Amino acid sequence: MIRRFFRRVFTAFFCCAAVLAGLVGWIRFHLPDTFLVPQGQPLTIAQMPWLEPLRQEGLSAAGAQEVGSSRNVTLSLWGVVPVRTVRAVVVDRRAVAVCGTPFGIKMFSDGAMVVGFTDIRTPLGYRNPAKEAGLKLGDLLISIGGQPAENNDEVADALQSSGGSPVTVVFLREGERMTASITPVPDETGEGYKTGMWVRDSSAGIGTLTFVDNTTGAYGGLGHSISDVDTGERIALRSGEIVPVSITGYVVGAAGSPGELKGAFLTELAMGDIRINGPTGVYGRIRTLAPGSGVECMVAQAQEVEEGPATILTTIAGGEPHEYAAEIERVSLSEEDPNRNLVLHITDPALLAATGGIVQGMSGSPILQNGRLVGAVTHVLVNDPTRGFGIFAETMLATADSLDDPAQGSGDTPEDAALDPAA
Repeated sequence: MIRRFFRRVFTAFFCCAAVLAGLVGWIRFHLPDTFLVPQGQPLTIAQMPWLEPLRQEGLSAAGAQEVGSSRNVTLSLWGVVPVRTVRAVVVDRRAVAVCGTPFGIKMFSDGAMVVGFTDIRTPLGYRNPAKEAGLKLGDLLISIGGQPAENNDEVADALQSSGGSPVTVVFLREGERMTASITPVPDETGEGYKTGMWVRDSSAGIGTLTFVDNTTGAYGGLGHSISDVDTGERIALRSGEIVPVSITGYVVGAAGSPGELKGAFLTELAMGDIRINGPTGVYGRIRTLAPGSGVECMVAQAQEVEEGPATILTTIAGGEPHEYAAEIERVSLSEEDPNRNLVLHITDPALLAATGGIVQGMSGSPILQNGRLVGAVTHVLVNDPTRGFGIFAETMLATADSLDDPAQGSGDTPEDAALDPAA
């Protein structure tokens, strides 16, 4: 009898230990290596209130140091069971001008991108020299036959100069420099020499401005990179600018069919430049802030964002943003995909009745909670337009702060069959 009792006790103990070990492993996987802690604030994690520094003095000391300093903090379950040691970096509590206003995007790519193929009718039948040479969608042309081929006109000139002789094409594929030999063929219509590839050197569209840092003039918008509409490849930025936009209408979103905002550029006069087209959005320097923008708001750190009520600031008519009710359903501190740190559910009856929820063009719409800017809308769930993903404002602000860093560049935004960029 006693033996049976102890067997049950030991079994229960080992089961609890296994569950605890599993919980600790899960937490370790989902915690980042570094937290930014506002000066004078303790390191607390809103999403995991039962997680706290192992020693109580570390709780207050982490945020009490000088701005820019850091220290190691061992996080633990209820201050007892160690989980993981992280770095706490002390930062200033930042304020930015929160926008939610639409803006137009005009970009020129750093090369002509291959966006399609069309077979060419020749006296010997249909040919496609570009495909035969091994070119693929998304390849970024640099030169053809030794001549620059970074825009549509240069590509056409280089092909005509070939006279139908084989030429060497230099291009980039996934960042790797490659070459191929291609032989243009005469078109039966007599329009010169062709290779059967379509190229694009520029892009235009609308999105939503997230914030402007009035101390530096830096802005951030979209929350994800701008990609080519045909290939899905991120556009390598050569130059770009943003212009004021007025929203003239919208297509209502429905399950399986994302809606979109319709807008018109108000002027050709740029309100700012584009210096980064990266995985967390587009960034540059602002020259003129759009009317209706610029309400100062503190920026929340990632660990301060919590599940619960929130609002988004977005524009669905004209150029003036309005605030709409939403719910943050999930918060992930994982750094694997910054574009999906937040799961957002639109609950505002007025916005649901108008657009059906999140639509393309809303990317970059600020997400507010407890009077602070916590993030921005990035994607809509194609099968449920009332829900979408968001990025931490902390992440976007860090990229905006790096505008003058030459090492900063562009990157790809992960795609998903169940997602659609909300811009």
